[in-house]
Amino acid sequence: MNKTIMLKWLQEGSISIPTALLTHYKTLKLTEQELVLLLHINSFLEKGNEFPTPTELASYMTMDARQCHEMLSQLIKRGFISIMDGNNENGIRFEQYSLEPLWNKLIDLYLFINKQEKAKEAEKAETDLYSCFEIEFGRPLSPFEIETLGMWMDDDQHNPTIIKAALREAVISGKINFRYIDRILFEWKKSGIQTIQQAKNHGKKFRQNQQSTIGKGAESSVDSTVKSVPFYNWLDQ
Repeated sequence: MNKTIMLKWLQEGSISIPTALLTHYKTLKLTEQELVLLLHINSFLEKGNEFPTPTELASYMTMDARQCHEMLSQLIKRGFISIMDGNNENGIRFEQYSLEPLWNKLIDLYLFINKQEKAKEAEKAETDLYSCFEIEFGRPLSPFEIETLGMWMDDDQHNPTIIKAALREAVISGKINFRYIDRILFEWKKSGIQTIQQAKNHGKKFRQNQQSTIGKGAESSVDSTVKSVPFYNWLDQ
């Protein structure tokens, strides 16, 4: 007997809903009762009942058929449910609920939240970038320098991480000025450099070439006893 009951329970199946609906239903301005009603409609749809009556829905909720009907009307008016017309294989016209408006609202909300998060990340990266420059320069940036940083990001579309890499390159070369950094960014963009690793590899390769050139020059000079420390002189490019 118990096994039969358990088998019946398993055969009733389960419903699958996006976790985002449970997480953001409050943001969508849905009440707990409205959420449960939508879940019941989804359950009926999955079981093949595409147009459950208010009485059928109310039998699973703590409200009567009249309250259920009013809530359904409000959800339709607010664009969470739609009623679609169709014809079956016998040509008989029928109506059915659709939760597509609900899923569209949820997708729009998810995309909006994702956009906001990216905007916050970009704002944080920009703030960190200004701080990095002020630390390396040892002073607050001038209005012109702040404007230049903004132009690198907005007009030239340089990623803040790439700008930081160019700043580090300028520090290594002992030429911490905006003209020098601008030249580095120009050369990197021309060379198609878009990642930190590409920037590191490019700088390393150039220094190796510089080291080789300086080494040959030192060998050809009898009076040369000390080799200069090579640096990436972007302004000479």
